[in-house]
Amino acid sequence: MFPATALVLALSVFSAASTLSGTVTNGTTNKPSSGDAVVLIKLSSGMDEVGHTKTDSQGKFSLNIENGNSPYLVRVTHQNVTYHTPAPPGTTSVDVKVYDVAPKLDGINVVADLMSVQAQGGKLGITRVFAVDNASQPPRTEMNDAPFEFYAPEGAEIDEAQAQTSGGQPLNISPTPQAQKGRYAFDFPLRPGQTQFQVTYHLNYTGKATIDPHLIYPLQHFVVVIPKSITFTPAQAGIYQNKQTPSQPDAIAAIASNAKPGQKLAFEISGEGTLQGQDQEASAGGAGGTDSRPGGGLGAPIEAPDPLDKYRLYILLGFGVVLTAGAFYIVNRSRSVKVIPASSAPSFSGSSGSSVPNANFASPMTSAPAVHSGLLDGLKEELFQLELEHKQGKISDADYTKTKAALDQTLARALTRKG
Repeated sequence: MFPATALVLALSVFSAASTLSGTVTNGTTNKPSSGDAVVLIKLSSGMDEVGHTKTDSQGKFSLNIENGNSPYLVRVTHQNVTYHTPAPPGTTSVDVKVYDVAPKLDGINVVADLMSVQAQGGKLGITRVFAVDNASQPPRTEMNDAPFEFYAPEGAEIDEAQAQTSGGQPLNISPTPQAQKGRYAFDFPLRPGQTQFQVTYHLNYTGKATIDPHLIYPLQHFVVVIPKSITFTPAQAGIYQNKQTPSQPDAIAAIASNAKPGQKLAFEISGEGTLQGQDQEASAGGAGGTDSRPGGGLGAPIEAPDPLDKYRLYILLGFGVVLTAGAFYIVNRSRSVKVIPASSAPSFSGSSGSSVPNANFASPMTSAPAVHSGLLDGLKEELFQLELEHKQGKISDADYTKTKAALDQTLARALTRKG
């Protein structure tokens, strides 16, 4: 009798572990969301779609899973916009919140626009980081043909672009050229909370250039981060204030407050320099100090006076992009550079739901053989575990940001040594 009982119990446990149930709630109406398409994505096997269903009248759904010990991602499509919730190993139920869609909303504000500038070897590299807040009430998602736009200089070649939702992971996207020359649009919905966009591009450089950010949206502050070795000359005096940057003693930040579209924010740069961070062991942790984080970390942020301190996180984000995507300048000092678009896992798709999250963690870099594959594989694994633990709430936002920065720095240092 005992073996039979044990078998029944084992089968019951197996059955429970092989089902993932959930509830989808409409965050706009605070009611169950019925008829939404639900897709189960298996993260451990190349982001395969392994289950499909729809929510019932109570917003509930159930999906069979073949392995309860694998991590999954639940994607829900509501009014043609996708929302994602991770399902770590052992998860049996998830809750997903979606929002109604509108083509135009009040409460959309661009709160930060940071431009990092580098120049070396006849090339000028620019990375822009935008932060957009959606504080609509009731909360809704804005989606139209061009939810967010920006300008790039004539002759610029876009190397990569990403979008990231509040609490989500970066998604590689391709900005869409608009009718007006140099104008691009991110075809990415502005969900409630904050959405971050970043774009990296390069153009030819002869030692001197004039850059016009050509703002489309009003800003509290527009920030330009440049190496101290590059001369920064505003086209109009009194527009910018120079501030020391956190974790970047070799750089300055020029800040234009209360910037508005049409304002004369153009500036001229001359000379060369790159934003390489504190990647020398002697400087890690201060004079004579050491840093136990991988690669020495990005260094402890210094106290920066307002308004720069308000955008410390965005500046660090921009530096992370520069250290990896900007390896174009730091690593390969010749002109033969191959740029590989970055991808993250799990990433989050855009408005149509047709974009499948990508499982790789490779950052933009020179051709893969330039770095030992074992190091890259190790970094990918570490990044995956970091993202998973952050989603599970096992590490704080502060520890996540610090560790992510350290891993980015490790990659940059490895690329530099191989270069």
